Amino acid sequence: MDLEEFNSTPADRLRPALAACCDVPEWVDGILAKRPYGDLAALTAVADQSLRELDDDEVDRALQAHPRIGDRPQGATTEASWSRNEQSGVGADPGARRELAEGNRQYEERFGRVFLICATGLSAQDMLTSLRERLRHDDVTEAKVVHEELRKIALLRLAKVVDA
Repeated sequence: MDLEEFNSTPADRLRPALAACCDVPEWVDGILAKRPYGDLAALTAVADQSLRELDDDEVDRALQAHPRIGDRPQGATTEASWSRNEQSGVGADPGARRELAEGNRQYEERFGRVFLICATGLSAQDMLTSLRERLRHDDVTEAKVVHEELRKIALLRLAKVVDA
């Protein structure tokens, strides 16, 4: 949809598309409340600032909508389709998939949440390298990285919603 349609679509019809970008109701409500947007840059700026202001509980909630890196999301939902596309760099190599599965297990054991990375444009090796590096982070550093990765993903997805 273009920006004009984004501005005029009833909130109840637009809400699922925004939740597919970042499944935090307060974030979705904030984006909807500030309509109409004069241009895409204004929408992106509001979305970006709102994402930067998410608290830890909101980030944790948003993470629940993200599959593990290397898993093949099933279904026809917008989120599943986007995740399959975003993770296309994982490829079909069974060795890389095993390494990612093991890395995911270690990450979840270490941090208690799914490993999140903005995978668009990354190869399986890029993702593995990042995963290994991030396993060495302390909790505070890693929480900041996760928040930033979530922000990048949400903004990329928002650009798919509003493809002016």
